[in-house]
Amino acid sequence: MCRGYAGITRTAHHVVRLKGPYDIAVDPSPGDGGSYALTTDWWGGHVEREVGAGFGRLLQSYGVQNSIREARTRGLRFSRQIEPDGCVLLTLEGGSL
Repeated sequence: MCRGYAGITRTAHHVVRLKGPYDIAVDPSPGDGGSYALTTDWWGGHVEREVGAGFGRLLQSYGVQNSIREARTRGLRFSRQIEPDGCVLLTLEGGSL
C-alpha cells in the first residue's frame, strides 16, 4: 500500500517507502513492455526533499546501481565518487566495455 494525500492509500506493484507522509508508487507503464511509472504526492516538498525534484536523486541512484551491477557481471572494477554538486562520478576499469 502506498501512502498519499489525506491518509489515502492505494495499491501499487512496488512502493518506495519514504520517511515523510507520502510514498512513491511504482507501476508498469500501460502498453509499454518493461518500463515503469512513478507516482507520488508532491505537496509540501516532503518527497522532493528525500528523492530530489522530479525523482532526480532516486533515478540517479537507480542508474548508478544498474551500471555497477552490469560492471560486476562483466568483471570490471569500479569506483564511485560523489561530487560537491551531488553528481555521481562512476569510473569503470578493466576488460572491454
